[in-house]
Amino acid sequence: MARRSETGLDSPKGLRTPFVFRLGGNKDRVGRFSESFARAMGTSGFLVGMSVFVVLWLAYNTWAPEMAQFDPRRLNYTLLTLILSLQASYAAPLILLAQNRQDDRDRVQFEQDRQRAERNLADTEYLAREVVALRLAVRDLASKDFIRAELRALLEELEKEKDPEGAG
Repeated sequence: MARRSETGLDSPKGLRTPFVFRLGGNKDRVGRFSESFARAMGTSGFLVGMSVFVVLWLAYNTWAPEMAQFDPRRLNYTLLTLILSLQASYAAPLILLAQNRQDDRDRVQFEQDRQRAERNLADTEYLAREVVALRLAVRDLASKDFIRAELRALLEELEKEKDPEGAG
């Protein structure tokens, strides 16, 4: 009796084979496809191509011999209606998926911008505090006029001390 796989249900999930086949295993691939599909459907080339396709379909099935028509007018172009409905039923979810992915990217970008703004604000506040600290430190430094006045005072003191010795 051959076993389907060597690992049983008691093995870790990553080691055993999936019991049910899952479609769309790679969400990123489906997302990229939906974005390219939505991007293509939003072009003027797609609209012109689709319009040409519908006009040719209608023209052929209206004026071709009745035996050659595959979607006759007397049946109100049922096949064309079905094809366009099928296209719309697939297009809408794919466009929404692409839009959701764009919203996710925008949300991440917004969060990164917010964090960058917070860092810039913190840096600006730090620099402002440093400038204030430097201004306070400069205010405490002796100015040129203060040093001159102090030197004059010391010189006058020395001269006063020198004069009594010289006079006596």
